Amino acid sequence: MPRPSSKERLLDAAAEVLLSEGAESLTLEAVAQRAGVSKGGLFYHFPTKQALVAAMVERLTKAFDDALAQAGDAPGDFLRAYVRATIPERHTTAAPADRVTAALLAGVLVHPAGLEPLRERFAAWQVRLTEDGVDPAAATAVRLAVDGWWAVRLLGLSEPGPELHEGTRRYLMEAIDRAARH
Repeated sequence: MPRPSSKERLLDAAAEVLLSEGAESLTLEAVAQRAGVSKGGLFYHFPTKQALVAAMVERLTKAFDDALAQAGDAPGDFLRAYVRATIPERHTTAAPADRVTAALLAGVLVHPAGLEPLRERFAAWQVRLTEDGVDPAAATAVRLAVDGWWAVRLLGLSEPGPELHEGTRRYLMEAIDRAARH
């Protein structure tokens, strides 16, 4: 397995700082120290904390975009990919990616302009969902349900247990199938 690039190591270190110490502790010095690089090495990739946070947002949205790229061309396929990329098939405790996302969002809220790229990606995903060959209102309803579920998982707000998790996810997928047939 290839060794991660310095830039990836710095992004991983920033995520670790967010997770272990919180958004208020995300400093360039803390990230450089955690990654084992000089501040000059960090400045080469990320001259400001905003640039670092922007790169973290970009990495998260790119991973989601990559998962969505697996969608086929049949009606509802993009919407199904959206569900699969957001809600795991089986109930699990919060994955590290979920924890990084929650911590990153906390950090971005300190610098609201950092949310703009995420807003842009959600707008693009919404457009793609409404062009997925199913009723745009049905697609949007499923998207909002999935996004709400995602937020519940991120914030630990009484997420459904295993049986209800699987039943609800199945219900959403069946709703997509019904909408794709009409």
